[in-house]
Amino acid sequence: MKLAELLGFAPRPSPSPSASVSRGGTRSARKTIALCHSLLSERGEVSGSRLAAEALDSYQSLDERGRRAFFELLVKEFSPDPEEVGRAGDAYRNDPSPEHLARLQKVVEPPRQELFRRLNLAPDGTRILVALRSQVLHESDRTARLKPIAADLAHLFTSWFNRGFLVLRRIDWRTSAVVLEKLIQYEAVHQIQGWHDLRRRLETDRRCYAFFHPALPDEPIIFIEVALTRALSDQVQALLDPDSPVLDTESAEWAVFYSITNCQEGLRGVPFGSFLIKQVVEDVSKDFPRIKKFATVSPVPGFRKWLLEKASALQSNPKLTPFADAVAKFDTPQWMEDSASRSELQRHLVPLAAYYLLHAKHNQEPLDPVARFHLKNGARLERINWLGDTSASGLQRSVGLTANYVYKLPDVERNHELYVREHKVRASREIEALAKRFVPPAHF
Repeated sequence: MKLAELLGFAPRPSPSPSASVSRGGTRSARKTIALCHSLLSERGEVSGSRLAAEALDSYQSLDERGRRAFFELLVKEFSPDPEEVGRAGDAYRNDPSPEHLARLQKVVEPPRQELFRRLNLAPDGTRILVALRSQVLHESDRTARLKPIAADLAHLFTSWFNRGFLVLRRIDWRTSAVVLEKLIQYEAVHQIQGWHDLRRRLETDRRCYAFFHPALPDEPIIFIEVALTRALSDQVQALLDPDSPVLDTESAEWAVFYSITNCQEGLRGVPFGSFLIKQVVEDVSKDFPRIKKFATVSPVPGFRKWLLEKASALQSNPKLTPFADAVAKFDTPQWMEDSASRSELQRHLVPLAAYYLLHAKHNQEPLDPVARFHLKNGARLERINWLGDTSASGLQRSVGLTANYVYKLPDVERNHELYVREHKVRASREIEALAKRFVPPAHF
């Protein structure tokens, strides 16, 4: 995104008639914007808190079209003044004094950020602003003009939700029903099938931890589910079976993270997942000193989409016909019931997955979002598991594959530094050997 777009004063095309909002929605939005202007001009803390509550009440009363109009006005009327930014930039370039730097920093910051700080003074302000950003992110999928609002809130949330404010809580069967119900509601990786399923996930050989924020006491921000096992798990269904026997934790040697869920869409992009894993490792190590091995059994969520995008390139190269045939066969009905078909797909799709995880890139980083997350946190890509997730969603997004990322504690910091500096993907020899079995065509 260009700097002008990020700051919110890039040239904007005139909206088409179909994109215009109703006059009533615009009037209501302007009333809310007027309250926001009043809030920014108010200096008293008590009256400021009252105005903040009134402005947020007005915002929440807007219908969908009114909120779109409100967002458009937030961009138009609460962005930096480009002329003032230019003058301050010229002054600092000609004389880089602390005074000119302070002036430049002041005029570059969008007035929206100070507005959001003041809105946060209202009761329940944090929750409403998180929900506001969620809607902005949804609207931004249709128009890039609103991205500055999401960027401003992300900037503020990074401070408001930093590790110093977050509280780690273990969730068990004695946790309040309000929080337990939200686990069922929010679980995004492996859906929780009711209370019986949830109770099994909270047994003595399981651990569930969540970060909470003081402003959202009953709202988990992010939570992680952990299984204590004797061996490194390769199939997630065994961990999810609600009727599986409970393991004697004295025999456990591994702690396997099998689900990490961000609960608040409005906090998307705010980095606290890495803090959660590190904190959970410390907590499990304290409770079970004999457990020294930590790993994940993770989905490969971008793999099937990538395969579909590369299908024509595979089909056009005679040397890659077996790989193309395997990709095509995956979409045939009942392939899992035929052992020959399963073997053929395994022989060709697993090397493709290894290549995908090691070499498919988004800019310089791995294309796969789960790989980016764990590799950045210092994990090593250890193993790819054929039919590691045979659920409908596992087949749809990951072709049924799972990946193990291992957190070897003495190597975590070094792996993290290599990834941050060089985008180095740390992987086992097995993964590297598998990836070499697929030789891509030029410009693949």
